[in-house]
Amino acid sequence: MKELIANIEKVIVGKTEVVKLLIVGLLTNGHILIEDVPGTGKTMLALALVKSINGNFKRIQFTPDLLPSDVTGGFVYNPKTGEFDFKQGPVFTNILLADEINRTTPRTQSALLECMQEYKVTLDGNTFVLSSPFMVIATQNPIEYQGTYPLPEAQIDRFLMRLDVGYVSEDEEVKIINSQKVRHPIEKLEAVMDLEQVLDLQERVKKINVSEHILKYIVRLVAATRKNNDIKLGASPRASIALMRASCAWALLEERDYVIPEDVASLFPWVLRHRLTLQPRVAISGKGIQDVIGELLNSTPIP
Repeated sequence: MKELIANIEKVIVGKTEVVKLLIVGLLTNGHILIEDVPGTGKTMLALALVKSINGNFKRIQFTPDLLPSDVTGGFVYNPKTGEFDFKQGPVFTNILLADEINRTTPRTQSALLECMQEYKVTLDGNTFVLSSPFMVIATQNPIEYQGTYPLPEAQIDRFLMRLDVGYVSEDEEVKIINSQKVRHPIEKLEAVMDLEQVLDLQERVKKINVSEHILKYIVRLVAATRKNNDIKLGASPRASIALMRASCAWALLEERDYVIPEDVASLFPWVLRHRLTLQPRVAISGKGIQDVIGELLNSTPIP
């Protein structure tokens, strides 16, 4: 696992935590939403991951004129046979980069719902199973809202975590531009793991021990979001499941076969931040979602 992290960091400099969180998504077969300004390495992060595991990669640039069939594929008439053959869309891959996902219409956004939840595509009564592993890494720009379609709660809840890459320090930025003087490091990045190893790690995550008091801690944290006066819409049981799975993957990254409370607490902000909607009065007061999440962590006793 350390080798995988180190390999990705040959391309993504100074973002160890973000890299580890992305790997958590891979190990849980979960999906990641990255919200950040252009040029911070969102696309390179996805490319570095897929090249490191020798997987298949597809990218969709979401635009207002994109159709659902451009995502899932569809039936195309074959004049030679006189029948309609199924043509696979970009979702039939291991890692799908959904670039600027909020720039397409809700109709097209919804084409990903079944793929992300059930890992399959159903068209005209026919079911097509997606590749395994399958992971969606979606990006959206937080500063440009003109011509965008905010993701509905039903879809945004499908993402395991919402990350932001952020800017690097001056020394790290010097290292980045120096490394790209001749060519980009992504061009010479080689795989350190294959898909069979990834599937094996996913099975190991499922066997990580989660004690009853840890499960109760997870439920208390998520349930607290439904009772907080600053939160308009709290998190569903799906958030509890996501937090449990992410904690198991984090424990594996830390080379443990059991989850500790610190795993849950450290992942809680990343798993919950996109699932909560604040009351309008709270946003006006200047209090952000991270502030509210911090209060929830502080007010919930650690077992």
